[in-house]
Amino acid sequence: MRTHGWSGSTPATDDEAVARILNAASSAIDERGAEFSIADIARTLGVTRQTVYRYFPSTEALLVAAAVRAADDFLERLTEHLRGRDDPVDAVTEAIATALEWLPKDKHLGLLLAPGRADEHTASVTSDVALQFANSMVRRFDVDWTSLGFSENELDELAEHLLRIIQSFVIDPGRPPRAGEDLRSYLRRWVGGAILPIRRDLGHT
Repeated sequence: MRTHGWSGSTPATDDEAVARILNAASSAIDERGAEFSIADIARTLGVTRQTVYRYFPSTEALLVAAAVRAADDFLERLTEHLRGRDDPVDAVTEAIATALEWLPKDKHLGLLLAPGRADEHTASVTSDVALQFANSMVRRFDVDWTSLGFSENELDELAEHLLRIIQSFVIDPGRPPRAGEDLRSYLRRWVGGAILPIRRDLGHT
């Protein structure tokens, strides 16, 4: 690993270098969202742009990596929050409501879940990475999807559906915006419709 720069404190390993770059990117996202460049991160760290490019070939790649790290942290917190909820409608309702409640406080999650903006980098982050996030979220629920008759393809579609619901609320929260039990009641009634038919079909087999 090159030792140039780093404000006089060279990382001991490549992993440490990556962590420092991601930390700098996370701070930049906290301050101004996706509006930063590799040059900004290099200045913050006291290195050349080439040093940052060695680990991340583009601003887009750095945004994706920062979004994935933020998503992992969010999913861990959400998994703990939902622990013990084994009813699929209850789990899905609470997951969506919680994501919408936490979203305004987390620019990193907003970068991941907000649908395509004018910024080409953000549009990239909110495609495949967002779908991976939704898939991981659904599969972390304490729900026995197999016994409820869900195939892997149906779980993929359910994850996409939940992501689309979250994104629609991000675009337009409603007038007035729903919150708390009002939001949960709405989600339980209408999003539950994507799950209950499969459970009813099982009862007739």
